[in-house]
Amino acid sequence: MDESNSIKIMLVDDHSMVRKGLCAFLKNTPDLEVIAEARDGREAIEKCEESQPDVILMDLIMPDLGGVAATRIILERWPEIHVLALTSFQEKNLVQEALQAGATGYLLKNVTGEELADAIRSTYAGKPTLAKEAIASLIQTEPSEPSPSKDLTRRELEVLSLLVKGMSNPEIAGKLSVSRATVKSHVSSILSKLDVSNRAEAIALAIEHKIVS
Repeated sequence: MDESNSIKIMLVDDHSMVRKGLCAFLKNTPDLEVIAEARDGREAIEKCEESQPDVILMDLIMPDLGGVAATRIILERWPEIHVLALTSFQEKNLVQEALQAGATGYLLKNVTGEELADAIRSTYAGKPTLAKEAIASLIQTEPSEPSPSKDLTRRELEVLSLLVKGMSNPEIAGKLSVSRATVKSHVSSILSKLDVSNRAEAIALAIEHKIVS
């Protein structure tokens, strides 16, 4: 992939050594290009105006303006940008808040370089990526919580199961031998019935409540 077609990335982290480490790795990955860095959420918003990245690697716990608030603001202004949360924290409420703000994925900083590169590519393609630790924190629910899946049709449950496996709409359409428009309609219905705003949040909810296996 030449530079003009590379995935343009912004790094947002209040620790300069973390940014330097990420830059060093991404510099050696031909299809990924770091075009901007920011020390906190407020600076990230300012840099988005200038650089228009494809994917933002967003730390969540930062001074001034944290990653969750910054993600919400950025995606309201530039919905075409994708945000991948990259943090040291795996608490359930933080995972939920990041996904509710619109983050496409949630990774921990102990991720390998190869896993991070794959996650960036998946995020750019709109495919949610969740760290296993984040998933584990989500499934620690109270046993009395009712499942939100009762209104989903059998076909919608099937589509949701494929979403959890990381499939895109075209891939689901091919798997089920239906049109992309039909899949899009099913996904919209799933989001509405689960009362979530995006695919990542639907996947997190499906895992949390064990809606699909």
